[in-house]
Amino acid sequence: MTKAVAIVQSCYIPWKGYFDLIASVDEFILYDDRQFTRRDWRNRNRIKTPQGSQWLTIPVETKGRYHQRIDETAISDPEWGSQHWKTFVHNYAGAPYFGEYRDVLGALYESARDTRLSMVNRYLLEAINGILGIDTRLTWSTDYEAEGTKTERLVSLCRAAGATAYLSGPRARDYLDEAAFADAGIELSYFDYDGYPEYEQLYPPFDHAVTILDLIVNTGPDAPRYMKAVGATARA
Repeated sequence: MTKAVAIVQSCYIPWKGYFDLIASVDEFILYDDRQFTRRDWRNRNRIKTPQGSQWLTIPVETKGRYHQRIDETAISDPEWGSQHWKTFVHNYAGAPYFGEYRDVLGALYESARDTRLSMVNRYLLEAINGILGIDTRLTWSTDYEAEGTKTERLVSLCRAAGATAYLSGPRARDYLDEAAFADAGIELSYFDYDGYPEYEQLYPPFDHAVTILDLIVNTGPDAPRYMKAVGATARA
């Protein structure tokens, strides 16, 4: 029996490629016992507006917490969800399928009340997986006993999860020790993010690197057709 695993830090309403990576594996491990990095994708993402792309950022406590882990990072403003939703509505009310998803997405923002960034990210990831029809199991890296650093820790997590294959994002080619996976008998491969088709998007020019919500409210139930792994599952 084979089992494919991906190991990635949680992100706030990430882009479509992140969800394709989730859909490509049997288990997606949220690697949130790593250090929180500021001005990164952990607590922010981008939407389209008439003035160009705009960041939506969850405010978090960082003062004096330079080495805190992602799963230790606290949200500093309990009203962030309401503010983000108002901004999203203002910019996407004219999207073709906004009305169809308005109640669902509005309820998600309203109920994302946890004070921990990791928990909010996971909550939203699982909800969007449901919208897209992704049934991959999500777990925490802390669910497993793992040792080592960098590649060794990833290999250790794969072993603990019973993985026979590890799927990584393409940028990891620059730093992964591929031999360590081979020595452990774990097949290593890289997801290809190139070649995504464009869709009818508000506010040209087209931008692939925005939140998955942009795709959902612009294409509705056809969203999987503009993805790779999710689209392949939908077409099967």
